[in-house]
Order: sequence, then structure tokens, then C-alpha cells
Amino acid sequence: MTTAPQEARTGSISALRLKPADFTWKSSDGLTLAGQIWSPDLPEEKGVKSPIPVLCLPGLSRNYRDFFDIAEFLQPLGHQVIALDYRGRGKSDWDPDWRNYAMPIEEKDIDAAIEELSLERFALLGTSRGGLHALVMSSRYPAERMAAVILNDVGPHIEMRAIHRIAATLGRKMTCASFDEVAEMLVRTIGHQFPAFGRTEWLKLAGQLASVQDGKVVLDYDPALAHQLASLDDATPLPDLWHLYDQLTDRPVLILRGEHSDLLSDDTCQRMLTSHRNATLKTVPGQGHAPVMWEPETHEAIAAFLKTV
Repeated sequence: MTTAPQEARTGSISALRLKPADFTWKSSDGLTLAGQIWSPDLPEEKGVKSPIPVLCLPGLSRNYRDFFDIAEFLQPLGHQVIALDYRGRGKSDWDPDWRNYAMPIEEKDIDAAIEELSLERFALLGTSRGGLHALVMSSRYPAERMAAVILNDVGPHIEMRAIHRIAATLGRKMTCASFDEVAEMLVRTIGHQFPAFGRTEWLKLAGQLASVQDGKVVLDYDPALAHQLASLDDATPLPDLWHLYDQLTDRPVLILRGEHSDLLSDDTCQRMLTSHRNATLKTVPGQGHAPVMWEPETHEAIAAFLKTV
């Protein structure tokens, strides 16, 4: 593992508020993959168990900048926070074969990072695709290892209309003239799901999705990622992942759901609560897919949940 001081990135609103360490690791097929680690502010006390480390996995086309705010909140509480970029996203290498932008390949990359970091026990915070990884990881990491899971706006049943919405924009427009243009594009595509957002919030979100490269503002993922969703149509069967969710019933689960989410329905959340006696639900008002985890109420809910682990 290699580490280096965090470099300020243009358009990343939170980049200068913390001093996380960049790190890299190698995939089994030779790609250099990237992540960040926020080390605890609190000194370890003899005989006192440290708060559990938190491993953060982003959404389909997202990157580790999505976790800056929650990491900033958890770090002073003593949590080590680790956020990963999948291959083809953020600072990780792009894969020359788009077919490798698949969950089974990403699973191996995640496992390699956990091994590289020597994570003996951790909680997992997964947004959207990251939450799907958490469901699959339940069979590889028992409760003694992956001790708790936070699912950010995802569950064992996915509403396909949301997948079609995502597929319609993924990889279509990668370069913009400014962060304002990225923000305007976000308003057009998901503005109805975040009705309370103003210009400040949209610009902040734009800074998490894009960065300045060669003088242009570019979305931080390989546009070839769109091939993964290109074959979907109305006849595509809905994925049924309830058997994976059942494997999480031996550890606590916190479900975050955006009030206006089109991917995680209220009915699915209620079934998740009914089938898991140690699951709790936090609905994030005024937000859709996926909650941005910026606001104090969400920070407090996550911290309180982790305190019970």
C-alpha cells in the first residue's frame, strides 16, 4: 500500500477540511486502484476498545469524494474511515475491457483492499451499488468480521425504473465547460428528487462527481461503464436479493432512504424491517437517490448506530 498527502482538487468542496491519506493497491489483473483513509483524531487509550473502522463503498459511477462529509464527522469520534474507488472511477485505473466493470470483478478488488489494509473487523457503509456489494459480502465476511452494515438507499429489491433512468444518462455527457454546467445537468436529471437543493448544494454535488482535467471539467468515471446497463429493457427481470439480505440478520443494519428515492421503495424498506429484527430505518427528508450524507441529522444517526456495534 502506498500513501501520500491529500492533494486539493478543483471543485471538491470538502477536500481541504480534512487531511486524509491517499492510498493505492493492486488488483489481481494489475490495475492500480485508489482510496482514502481518515485516521482517528483520538489517541488510543489502554484497555479501551477503539470505535469500529468504517469501510465506504460508493455508487455505480461515483467515487470516494461522496464520503468526505461523513468521514469528517466520524474521524473526531475515533473512527478510522476508508473509502474506495472502484476500477474505472475516481483515481483508480480504467480497465481496457469494459466487461470487467462487473460486480464479481469488483468484489475481488474490494477483498484485495481489505487484505492490504489488514481490516480485521469493520462496519460497511455502502451507497447504492456499494450496498449491493455489502449484500454479496455477507457470505464472505461473517458478523465477526463485517460487524454492521449501513445501506444508503438500496436494498434487496431494486425499482427498475430507477435503473432505466440511470442508464439513460450514464456515459452520455462526460465533459462540461464549468461546474455550473455540471450542476445544471444534475438539476435536469435528478432535480425533482432533491427539491430543497439550491445552487450551493448542486455545485457541491457537482464537485463530488467531476474534477478539472486538462483545463476541462470531466465526470470522474470511464464512460465505457455505460455498457453494463446498455442491454437492459422492460423485459429484464427484477433482481431478487432477499436471500442475501437474510444473511445480514445476524448483525445490525441501518437503512438510509431518501424520501423521494425512485430506487428504494417504502414497501421494500418495510419488508426489510419486518424480516430483520435488528434493522432500523432513517428516512432522509427532501432527498432522493441517493442521500448525500451531508446534514447533521444523518451524521448523528450513523454515529449513534455505529456506537451500538
